[in-house]
Amino acid sequence: MTVPRTEADASDRRSLHERIAADIRDRILGGDLAPGAGLPSTAHLKERFDASNATIQKALQLLKDEQLVIGRAGAAVTVREHRQRTVRPASYMAPAAEGEPYRWLTENAKNGLRARATLLEVAECEPPADVAEALGLQESGAALLRHQLLTIDDEPAELVSSYYPLEIVRGTAMTERRKIPGGAPTLLAELGYPPRLSVDRVSARVPTQEQYRALRLPGDLPVLRTLRVVHSDGDRPVEATVMVKAGHLYELQYEFTAG
Repeated sequence: MTVPRTEADASDRRSLHERIAADIRDRILGGDLAPGAGLPSTAHLKERFDASNATIQKALQLLKDEQLVIGRAGAAVTVREHRQRTVRPASYMAPAAEGEPYRWLTENAKNGLRARATLLEVAECEPPADVAEALGLQESGAALLRHQLLTIDDEPAELVSSYYPLEIVRGTAMTERRKIPGGAPTLLAELGYPPRLSVDRVSARVPTQEQYRALRLPGDLPVLRTLRVVHSDGDRPVEATVMVKAGHLYELQYEFTAG
């Protein structure tokens, strides 16, 4: 069935191939086109969207660039496995057990994934305004930044910037340019600041230049930005982390109980 043109199409500034890719992308991420399933034929898509062969191919190339589908010469275009990963933030909150690595690494390993954290920078800096507010810093106050790139199966997964009040971490291993055994939650707990409550603020953003390059983003798709504030005893904020990941490759899952 051909998709009828509407008045709304006239106000949609995206090109036709971008709109076609958006419709197919929605079916993939929604599960209507499961991993391994073949996409409708080019002939079917041409008729459905009243589009030329070249336009359909441009739409499919967008989806290939986004790593949602795989296409080979002489073969049907199919939906890629692991098209979207589900992240469960609650599983990363608790400190790692003694001798174990950071929970993000172990949780991904449970799913058979090769996860790695690369430390990019450790420095004192003036954090973004929303981070400074979350940590209760005075105007122009500094914090310790630990900046990392997380990868899964050698592909960039998340850009992470964690900020800590200097009065808590100054003089500790947190200020050194090296990995922290068990991750920051373990060290904070050892310092007397165990995590008690995490508060997430999630938004969709246009990627910055650094995020675009580091995450190897394919185009103009948004990223998911999470600002996570970790509170210890007495509701004291001890960590504020900005986590950025490709919006089309990840979803966040939270569990709630009635109370």
